[in-house]
Amino acid sequence: MKIYISLMRKVLVVLLVTLISGCSGSQNRGERTNRSTEIPLETYISINRSMVEREQEKIKGYIQENDLNMQQTGTGLWYRIIESGHGRDVQKGQIVTLDYQIKLMNGTVCYDSDQHGPKEFLVGQGGVESGLEEGVLLLKEGAKAQMIMPPHLAHGLIGDDDRIPARSIIIYEIEVLELKNK
Repeated sequence: MKIYISLMRKVLVVLLVTLISGCSGSQNRGERTNRSTEIPLETYISINRSMVEREQEKIKGYIQENDLNMQQTGTGLWYRIIESGHGRDVQKGQIVTLDYQIKLMNGTVCYDSDQHGPKEFLVGQGGVESGLEEGVLLLKEGAKAQMIMPPHLAHGLIGDDDRIPARSIIIYEIEVLELKNK
C-alpha cells in the first residue's frame, strides 16, 4: 500500500509539473517556453506500466481468493463463460441487449439492469467500456459471463463521476438477452 501511495504521489507531481509547464505564459499555446520542465515519455510509460502491473496483481488475487476459473485476453480483460448460450455469435455491427450487474471488487453494486433496465448498444461503435465490447464478442446469444476489467478497459483515471470511483477495477456479470442486426 505504501508503494502504491508513493507511486500515486509521483503521478500527481508529474501531472502538476505538466500542468504548470503548460501554463507558462506563452502567447502561442502550441509552443512550450520552458523545455527544462518536460517529463520524458519513458517516465510516463514506466508509471503506467507499474500501475497496470499492480492492477493485474489485484485481479489475480481476487480470482484466487474467490476460486474463479478465468481466462485473460491480451488487453488484460479477465473473463469466464458461465453458460455458453444457444444462439448466434455476437459480432460487430449488431445491437446487443444485456442483463447486467456492475460491481467493485469489494462487492459494492454500482449499476444493474434491475434498477436501470437492460443495456443495449451497437457492438463496435464505442459508447460503452472497451472491455465490455471486447467481452461480448466472445459470447453467443443466451450466454452468461463474468468479466473483470482493469481501469484502462473500464472507466480509467476518473471513474464515471457517479458510482464508479477513479481507477476502479470493475466486475461485470452479464447475460446476452438478444442480438439484432442493425
